[in-house]
Amino acid sequence: MYPRALGAILLGRFGVGPLGRLRRPDVVVDTQNGVPFFSRFATTAPVVVLVHHIHREQWPVAGWLFSRIGWWIESRLSPRVHSGSQYVTVSLPSAEELVELGVAPERIAVVRNGLDPLPDGVRPGGPGTRADGPHLAVLSRLVPHKHVEDALDVVAALRGTHPGLVLDVIGSGWWSDRLREYAAERGLDRDQDRGQDRARDRGQDGAGPRHPAGAVVFHGHVDEATKHRILAAATLHLMPSRKEGWGLAVSEAAQHGVPTIGYHRAAGLRDSIDDGETGLLVDDVAAMTTATERLLADSELRDRMGEAARRKAAALSWPATASAMAEVLTAVTEGRRVTGVIGGPPRRGSSPPDR
Repeated sequence: MYPRALGAILLGRFGVGPLGRLRRPDVVVDTQNGVPFFSRFATTAPVVVLVHHIHREQWPVAGWLFSRIGWWIESRLSPRVHSGSQYVTVSLPSAEELVELGVAPERIAVVRNGLDPLPDGVRPGGPGTRADGPHLAVLSRLVPHKHVEDALDVVAALRGTHPGLVLDVIGSGWWSDRLREYAAERGLDRDQDRGQDRARDRGQDGAGPRHPAGAVVFHGHVDEATKHRILAAATLHLMPSRKEGWGLAVSEAAQHGVPTIGYHRAAGLRDSIDDGETGLLVDDVAAMTTATERLLADSELRDRMGEAARRKAAALSWPATASAMAEVLTAVTEGRRVTGVIGGPPRRGSSPPDR
């Protein structure tokens, strides 16, 4: 992907290829997903570097050699190459991480993620959509750094005190088979009392899945309507990911009045979750288990957090995000740099990062 994009930019300078008509664009957005495209070497136009989060925690998956090379590019080379460029990220914690890598805070703008409206025909979560028993949901790609295993551990720990507890895992990924094996190892694929194999049939009325047996259901990749029906049925949303730039799943659960429990160290979750108000931030799986048990037992607190989360999500939209991004790009074409949260109120108690 990177060589092809670089080649397209280079050819475009000579009027050739898919970018040929542009010749010289007004501005180039270089999306740095761990490694940038280094488009600065291929264009004379100003470059805006878009970074959702730093990949320090993800690089080890690439193996010893590639992880070292990748982290060196991300943490050392890219900040030097883009020392004069405008940066855009999606949360204040991600901005703080960029400052730690040497990016000047006055060159970092925060444009928060937007949120799609609910699909047609899907009711917002409420008393009429909730499952009969306690349901936890995880909405995530199934890859190692998302640590869905922690959510499985939470369910394993609480099954004895919360009969009928079910975890709905929404999403797909190359780690899926390992997670299914882990669930089986923890006995979560069998009925707690009868030892029967879990059933995987889904309801035919469109109201979401039924769970006659077993404590976890892997739904895989589903359409938008199904995803939101499962979230609308949930009691709580767990996000055990080790790293997030913002955490879009937090906002999608919040659309249904479902609070999220996540990790402090996940960076962006400290922005998407107002700790103690729209959800809870914890330090490890033991604390996540305790927090989950607390909110399962306290419906009044859970509902209060859920409604606060719903109000926060209502302030997010992709048109607002696009407008904020356009503001940054316009400033760059005029030779200006922008900083701080653009196009929206800063998170309570937060401010742009200092060096």
